[in-house]
Amino acid sequence: MQLTVTDVPERERFEARDETGTTAGVVIYQLTGNVIAYIHTKVAPEFEGKGVASALARAVMDDARAKGRTVVPICPFLNDWLSKHGEYDDIVVRSTRNVK
Repeated sequence: MQLTVTDVPERERFEARDETGTTAGVVIYQLTGNVIAYIHTKVAPEFEGKGVASALARAVMDDARAKGRTVVPICPFLNDWLSKHGEYDDIVVRSTRNVK
């Protein structure tokens, strides 16, 4: 399956579409200055288990790097994905909150 990931800033999200133009998944974000918070990743049920979320994760992180942005991964999927992809550590800010 061939996916095209594009930023749709007016909707504050990235969209992954297959070769027919069907939306396979999205990453919702909030941009404040040079900081981008990735809020939620959603994959359409018919595309689950086909690597759509991972393709979105790589695309949004590559986009952030190319634009010199700092990333705050609020989305649980993206946060977990980033724990396996240390090549993005230099642009990611993680919470240092102490839990008591």
